[in-house]
Amino acid sequence: DRGGLCAERQKRWAELFDELDVNKDGHVDISELRTGLAGRGLSRGSLERVRQQHTSGWYSDGVLDFEEFTQYLRMHEKQLKLMFRSLDRNNDGRIDAAEIQHSLRAIGVNISLKDATRILQSMDKDGTMTIDWNEWRDYFLFNHLTNIEDVARYWKRSMMLDIGEQLTIPDEFTEEEKKSGYVWRQLMAGAMAGSVSRTGTAPLDRLKVFRQVHGSIDLKGNVLSGFQSMVKEGGLRSLWRGNGMNVLKIAPETAIKFSAYEQIKDVIRGRNESRTLRVHERFFAGSLAGATAQTAIYPMEVLKTRLTLRKSGQYSGIADCAKQILLKEGVTAFYKGYLPNMLSIVPYAGIDLAVYETLKFSWLNRNRGVVDPGVMVLVGCGAVSSTCGQLASYPLALIRTRMQAQASVKGAPKPSMLALIQNIVTKEGVAGLYRGISPNLLKVIPAVSVSYVVYEYTRIILGVDIEGSRRAS
Repeated sequence: DRGGLCAERQKRWAELFDELDVNKDGHVDISELRTGLAGRGLSRGSLERVRQQHTSGWYSDGVLDFEEFTQYLRMHEKQLKLMFRSLDRNNDGRIDAAEIQHSLRAIGVNISLKDATRILQSMDKDGTMTIDWNEWRDYFLFNHLTNIEDVARYWKRSMMLDIGEQLTIPDEFTEEEKKSGYVWRQLMAGAMAGSVSRTGTAPLDRLKVFRQVHGSIDLKGNVLSGFQSMVKEGGLRSLWRGNGMNVLKIAPETAIKFSAYEQIKDVIRGRNESRTLRVHERFFAGSLAGATAQTAIYPMEVLKTRLTLRKSGQYSGIADCAKQILLKEGVTAFYKGYLPNMLSIVPYAGIDLAVYETLKFSWLNRNRGVVDPGVMVLVGCGAVSSTCGQLASYPLALIRTRMQAQASVKGAPKPSMLALIQNIVTKEGVAGLYRGISPNLLKVIPAVSVSYVVYEYTRIILGVDIEGSRRAS
């Protein structure tokens, strides 16, 4: 009966309050709440939102008594009950995978039945492959997620990680997010993070380009001796040569790549606009979007390589560099190395996606009771997958850089891609195709760390959450 249910609920809440009240003073302060909820596997973002959701007692005196605690739970359970009923389409008191998939599709989040089942398994405690009211309530009671849409969005690559090579563009956005301007704020936060990250790791990037172009002839020894020889030639500032152009190309590349990705996905879906793209379709769309963006901004890539390799006094700036290339080598010089660059996109995008999906599913299988992987897991997966993609496409990137660096006279013969590969393998062996890989790998961790920290602060300023939902205003 109703009275029994209320008594049972009150008892459960009292036990929960007692568990959180570590020092048994009849109040739960912020640190006790954080400790107690962290023990339940909630991320830092979730804890902050739980703290912010109650406005009467929490903000006034910084502590929560039992009455305020039950007031919050009663209000929250009411919202959860409404959510549960809206999902339970056949009114059988249980939610299945098809109902999860349907509810998400209704709000523009397209997921497959397999993904919906994975979401369901994370909440299903008794193994019945359905979620009853108790399982639903226990799962969401202290979770900051206000609707099931957020569960699906956790594992979307909503964060732009920039390790200085190819940009990863976020996966999926709902129609609501596109209309609200959230998407461009998200991309802006990523571009800002990329700018700071690239500037911070520019000396390692310059050393990598030097090693790629000059092989083992000019720069012998380790990373430190490489830096010393660059500083000796042009002073400390010379370590940042080419960085201006490297940062300038982030904005157009991001905008073009994202716009192209959205258009290509629409073409693949055809008339069935709500259809979820399969992994190989996402790979195709991502590769084609990458190729489109690279074609549009490729002259900037050539300028970046030339400015990075320049000697003191060679060019007065970006405009002077472009003018000299145009006069001495003609317009075609701005597309030197274009073919190996296009070819490198496929192994990069394919391996990046495959490794990310593998890491994601292995994490989900190991942590079946948890949906929120936490930001560090997402950053780690993104960094590892991007690095693997980079390793696979590195020989082609090296050939591209060598071809970009060739300053030829108009009409003079230009060595082909295959001739260059043959020449490197003959003189330096297969290892020659991986020249400069050490400074490149050294910059991954600092690049990702700086990128993440700046991204965090920028999205707070812009009002965007890392997990992919709007911050409450």
